[in-house]
Amino acid sequence: MKLRLAQVVKDTEAEGPGRRFAVWVQGCSLRCPGCCNPEMFAQDKGEAVEVDALVAQLGEVPGLEGVSFLGGEPFEQAAGCAELAKAARALGLSVMIFSGYTKAELEERAAKDAGARELLLAADLLVDGRYDQALPDAKRRWIGSTNQALHFLTSRYSLLDARFHAGNTVELRLEKGRVTINGWPAPADAVRR
Repeated sequence: MKLRLAQVVKDTEAEGPGRRFAVWVQGCSLRCPGCCNPEMFAQDKGEAVEVDALVAQLGEVPGLEGVSFLGGEPFEQAAGCAELAKAARALGLSVMIFSGYTKAELEERAAKDAGARELLLAADLLVDGRYDQALPDAKRRWIGSTNQALHFLTSRYSLLDARFHAGNTVELRLEKGRVTINGWPAPADAVRR
């Protein structure tokens, strides 16, 4: 099975608790105004990658705590994301998903779509809801707007964990002559061109 991806960062601390393997899927029909990743809206861009190749990469990074799915919209490629999420869980890694759909919408979708059901079942954490640029969230880590919610789907994490209350971070990388940026800066910290 393949996933159409916009980007993979094999080791980041800016996309969920601990060191994480972050996967940005390509394609999103929600197209929230002000989204930080509008280049990931188009479903025909990015690179098709075998899920087995991504699973193999998980073993290349010692000390990973989990996998984070971002986008784009992970539930628009639910079956492939579920396959990777289940493999991550089998390796003892946690799974965090950022989705523009609400938890209720995802549960409704899961009732009809096995991939969505399996992806939800494999998740420990879910950040849900459409990004609203008029409601920026400056208090909760990893969450873009105040209308979005963080759901603890398993007992692996707790809101009492201090990592959920630290500030957001931004990471810059130079790889093969290309600069990549990931994370969520506070509005005052954002660099404009």
